[in-house]
Amino acid sequence: MSSAERRAQVTWSGTLAAGNGRLRLTSGAAPEMAVTWASRTARSDGQTSPEELIAGAHASCFAMAFSGGLTDAGTPPERLDVMATVTFAQSASGFRVESSRLEVKGVVPGLDQSGFAAAADAARDGCPVSQALAGNVDVTVTATLDEG
Repeated sequence: MSSAERRAQVTWSGTLAAGNGRLRLTSGAAPEMAVTWASRTARSDGQTSPEELIAGAHASCFAMAFSGGLTDAGTPPERLDVMATVTFAQSASGFRVESSRLEVKGVVPGLDQSGFAAAADAARDGCPVSQALAGNVDVTVTATLDEG
């Protein structure tokens, strides 16, 4: 495979503060979603935000990169549970995506905590979404091996 394109479409109505948008993933993988300024800066109230979508993309990409790296090293995972927390904050220069914090817990037979943490760091660096965020967003990973 040389390349792949994925699309999403938003229709926005109204002002930033009072308006709203409808987000559609053209794959049909999820129902149409509402997006508002308030869902970014206050409560989600059942609506999504660009940052939540980035978190979803980062968590799934990291899980794939981590699973692939572990498998290539001869220690395929039984399970990886990944949570990505993306922070949207206001700074002196305006609003920005400030950080993406990855937390992973996993069951990987034949691997100790040190090896699990090292593999998680490698997956963080190798994940294409992490690479897209690099230099602009602080990306961290905390890895906990479930040995039991």
